[in-house]
Amino acid sequence: MTIDRLIREEARLVILRAIGEQTNETLNSSILEQVLAQYGIFKPRAWVHGEMSWLAEMGAITSIDAGSVKVGRLTELGRRHLDRHTAIEGVKRPSREA
Repeated sequence: MTIDRLIREEARLVILRAIGEQTNETLNSSILEQVLAQYGIFKPRAWVHGEMSWLAEMGAITSIDAGSVKVGRLTELGRRHLDRHTAIEGVKRPSREA
């Protein structure tokens, strides 16, 4: 497994968790860029947009463009991944601890 793949899988989980922690399960890419940086994943917004698009293609989130940001909303599949009821290939599995 390459370091790029590890970073992407970790980042996708961080994105899902950050969105899932919001009351309305919605978050924009500008904030997600900052959240990823807290985990040592320093990537430009365009990279975050790409990962959000990938998650949307997999059905884990919905994503809409809002000016210069994307707004992601968790789907049922994304919630099921976070709750460990299913696994989305390409997204790191969440640990059993909260």
